[in-house]
Amino acid sequence: MSRIVTYSLYLVTAFAVTLFFSCKGKGEEIRKSRIKSDGPIAQGTGINLKYTDSGKVTSHLKAASMLNYANAGFPYQEFPEGVEVTFRDDDGKENVITSEYAIRYEQTNLIDLQNNVTLFTSDSVTLNASQLYWDQTNNWIFTDQPYRLVTADGSSNDGDLFDSNKDFTNFVSLNNVSKQYVKEESQEEQQEQ
Repeated sequence: MSRIVTYSLYLVTAFAVTLFFSCKGKGEEIRKSRIKSDGPIAQGTGINLKYTDSGKVTSHLKAASMLNYANAGFPYQEFPEGVEVTFRDDDGKENVITSEYAIRYEQTNLIDLQNNVTLFTSDSVTLNASQLYWDQTNNWIFTDQPYRLVTADGSSNDGDLFDSNKDFTNFVSLNNVSKQYVKEESQEEQQEQ
C-alpha cells in the first residue's frame, strides 16, 4: 500500500510542477487580455501638464479632457476637446497655441494639433492653420497645410507649409504670398545711421 501512496505522491508532485511551469509568464498575457485594446486605458478631465528642462517650466499644456491609449501598439494621448499649450523661453516670453483637437504620441514626443489651430507669439504675431505639429524634443513647430501669419503691424504671409523653432527666430516657408509694410526713413534718419 505504501508503494501506491508513494507512486501517487510522485504523480501529484509531477502534475503540480508541470502546472507551475506551464503557467509561468501567463500572468502578463492574462492582464493584457483584460485591457480593451480598442479603448482608452484611462480618462481624465481638467488636464494641467507642465514640461520642464533643468527645473524650469518650458511648456504648459491645459485640456478639458484626455483619453490615454498607452495600451495601443503606438501609445498616444488624445485630447478630443482641444488644448492650450504655452511655451516659455529663457527670457520669460510666452507663445500660446490653441486647437480644437490634439493627439500626443508618446514614443516620438510629437503633438498633432488639429482644427482651428491658432498660435499667438509674445511679439504679437498670430498664425492660423488647420493643422500644426509640435515636436517637444526639438522644440520645433511645423505644418504641411496652408497657413496665414499676421504680424503686429498688419503685415501678412500666406503659405502652403512652414517649419520653425518655437520662438520663430528660424522660420522656413513655401509658396508665400505676402503683404509687408515698410516704414520709409526720412533723410535725417538715414544720416543718423
